[in-house]
Amino acid sequence: MALSRRQFLKWAGATSLGAVIFNGCRVPDHEIQVQSPVELPEDLVTGRDNYYATTVKLGAASEGLLVRVMEGRAKKIEGNPDYPMNTGKHGIRSESLLQALYHPDRIKHPMVRIAKGGPFRKIEWPEAIERLSTILKEAAPESVILATPPLRGQLADVVATFSDSYGSEHVAFDTLGDSVLRRAFSDLFGTDTIPDFDIANAGLILSVGADFLGTWGDTTHFMRGYGEFRQGKERSRGKLIHIDARYSATAAVADKWIYANPGTEGLLAMAMIYTIISEGLGDSVVAKQLTGGESIENAYNDFQPSVVASQIGVPAENIMALAREFADSKNGPSLAIGGGLAGAQANGLFNLHAIYALNALVGSVNHKGGLIFNPNPHSRNIPGATLNKWKHILSDMRSGKTKVLLVRDANPAYGLPRSINPREALSNLETIVSFSSFLDETTEMADLILPGSSPLEEWGSDEPNPGPGYTTIAFQQPVVNRFHNTISFGDALLQTSKSLELGLPWVDMRDALRSSAKKLHELNAGSVKQPTFEEFWKRSLERGGWWNMDSTYKASAELPPLAKKAPKVNSVHSDKYPFYLVPFEGVGIGAGEYSHLPWAQSAPDPLTSAAWTTWVELNPITAKELDVKDHDIVLVESNTTNAIRGLVYINPATPPQVVAIPMGQGHRAFTSYAAKRGANVLDIIEPTEEVITGSFAWGGTRVNVSRTNRKGDLPKLEGIEPARQLPHEELILVHRDHHAGSDGHKHH
Repeated sequence: MALSRRQFLKWAGATSLGAVIFNGCRVPDHEIQVQSPVELPEDLVTGRDNYYATTVKLGAASEGLLVRVMEGRAKKIEGNPDYPMNTGKHGIRSESLLQALYHPDRIKHPMVRIAKGGPFRKIEWPEAIERLSTILKEAAPESVILATPPLRGQLADVVATFSDSYGSEHVAFDTLGDSVLRRAFSDLFGTDTIPDFDIANAGLILSVGADFLGTWGDTTHFMRGYGEFRQGKERSRGKLIHIDARYSATAAVADKWIYANPGTEGLLAMAMIYTIISEGLGDSVVAKQLTGGESIENAYNDFQPSVVASQIGVPAENIMALAREFADSKNGPSLAIGGGLAGAQANGLFNLHAIYALNALVGSVNHKGGLIFNPNPHSRNIPGATLNKWKHILSDMRSGKTKVLLVRDANPAYGLPRSINPREALSNLETIVSFSSFLDETTEMADLILPGSSPLEEWGSDEPNPGPGYTTIAFQQPVVNRFHNTISFGDALLQTSKSLELGLPWVDMRDALRSSAKKLHELNAGSVKQPTFEEFWKRSLERGGWWNMDSTYKASAELPPLAKKAPKVNSVHSDKYPFYLVPFEGVGIGAGEYSHLPWAQSAPDPLTSAAWTTWVELNPITAKELDVKDHDIVLVESNTTNAIRGLVYINPATPPQVVAIPMGQGHRAFTSYAAKRGANVLDIIEPTEEVITGSFAWGGTRVNVSRTNRKGDLPKLEGIEPARQLPHEELILVHRDHHAGSDGHKHH
């Protein structure tokens, strides 16, 4: 008799066998085929728990999940051990999906505003769809904007097809965005997809601005690779060097953390390239491509370490030593990862070009331990629009060119710089229709609300970007019946398309997903191969998706020459605004998109252990000069003429010239867990654009800090105990112990 997942879990509950298998090794494929609810009614009361496979896209991350359901209610979320991206692990944002599902402040039914600026009244779905259809029929399609987060998978296909058929413009909103990163890979390697970073097999990792173990990218996937990097079998312990302006989670575990002035990351990488090429340490063919065939002196004379060291804030001899170590790593392949603050500058594209070119120079492109490129996706991949694009959209709203906004889980009223006044532009619209599940700052301005369902109640799919180096498609299925009178965003659009007679080829999201699955079945390849489509459909849902390890991509072999000079960018006078502002995402709440979830809010910052509010990280020397102490409230001002207040956290690891402030607080709405809590650092960030892409250069603002006469309480796990710098002798001991364990563990 074949062993089903349900039987396996029943046996695991009765014996200790399950704990041994799950904790000791990967479960064989035939044992993790999760029972799909396709043929199982959710109200079937068995008295036993069932596990259903699904997926969720949370920002850049894509996590395959197993959801424990008992008597129709989701009880626990775990990682799907079969899904290539997270292989059984999952992050706090996935864990918080349960709170999103059961949240008391969810919008539970469609609502229409009684009068402009007045209260809402409850309506039913037929009336809601009819009202939306009437709005779209009466509006000129070119006056309608559809705003969503960046989309992938089946929902991206449905939304794009709806928007194209109707004639409106679809724009993806993402506060931080990754358009500079995407452009860098397109320019250098000719691919529109983000590669996988083979952290597990690297020997030396140089991370520049990318807090990949904290909040940057798919951190769950990266952490799994990092565990192998540090403690993998039959290999030496990898070495991590992190370059950033803030002492982040990645900096804390690095073997070496190097401070570089924000905006000079590209100069540092170019100085390394100069050293590697001039000393003949890299690939001579790649060196010729990067220099355009010129000598290194003619091509990159301006990037000699001795010339740029003072701008970067790193001694020239240290830059050269770093370059030599990167080019000749003793532990295995070298891997350079760039992003975060390095790409969030006015010269961000220049920075990332230089950082990622290092990989080509040392032979780490499409090789084990380096950048592993991903094949083109099967469905559409809709990235976030640039700040320049959103400035034009707001201008069209003010002029009356754009009259209607359809919005789902995008919050420009909160997530754009305050200095460009997004709320004023939104208030000029004739109609705002929101499909969001919570009353955020943009949804509270809506005239009609058609609330979407939770990700645990919807059909869909996702193609992770970056993926694992081969085609991967995760399937999303409803693991519980809908708790409230909501429908999925995709189904709402498809119902509306029928009323508008747009001729979309799908009945609902389930039908759309099945249509895509039929194309995969016809390939007769990959992780699921079955003679009939219905069997393929069921097995794919049981496993949580379909992936094909034979479907890979080779990047272009020819690299373009790098810029001979760094782009000139305007900078604010340092005498009036002497500090670099370093905003950083909250480990739980991100840039504010998860602030409504209590678990995300209470997730302590890994370095300060603070949560639930806004704090200002200052170096002890800076704090002494400003005459402030822990828990004092300070005023932080920028050239935008706006200011915010925050609680002082004196951190010995914060460089004296840096002021670091977490993002995600300062909501005026978005449930009682987010509203009127802390300050929104976007209020003081200048609306600077990256000079080539027009992306949001959110890391390029300078500020001034001044004391007030007020104090407050900063919630943190360490209580009232302040952060202290270790004495020199203890620092040496920690450094030695950090390298002492042959098993890769730190022994303090």
